[in-house]
Amino acid sequence: MVPEKPPPGPTARHALFPGTFDPFTRGHQDLLARAARLFGRVTVAVARNPEKQSLFSPEERAELVRGAVAGLDKDLGGRIEVTLIPGLVVQACEDLGADVIVRGVRSGSDFDAEAQMARTNRALAPRIDTVLLAPAPELSHVSSTLVRQIASMGGDPAGLVPPNVAAALRARFPRARPPDPRRP
Repeated sequence: MVPEKPPPGPTARHALFPGTFDPFTRGHQDLLARAARLFGRVTVAVARNPEKQSLFSPEERAELVRGAVAGLDKDLGGRIEVTLIPGLVVQACEDLGADVIVRGVRSGSDFDAEAQMARTNRALAPRIDTVLLAPAPELSHVSSTLVRQIASMGGDPAGLVPPNVAAALRARFPRARPPDPRRP
């Protein structure tokens, strides 16, 4: 017996794109746009990670993601959702009916960590696949940590984050530049 073919096009699968997104960057935006072209539906899952000290609350991060993806979602006909997840990513997949986890990898060390997590998730939930995507080359250096550091030291991360995120960072760190220690 030949297995039935899945329907053509991206409508066949629901992908979960999880992360802390503290803050959401242009790299995240790139990965989301590409995932949305690959899958019929994508849910951005804003995670609460008790091991990380977050700049923005989970609710603030979810709102920032919603603002950053509104135009993309409109272009795609409403196939992107944003939600908060309280625990394990595979449990969120089960709860939301997602069958794919999308993760970004910028480097070899990211790949090693993500491959280990993908194997663990597969052991916990065998029906869930993980897809690893590399960001566009011009965004491969961008990380939320880098963006937070730039903003906290008075720099302008506007080229690294969507406009609404840049505005939130300016509000959080209103000082244009830190004082120059060489000046009296």
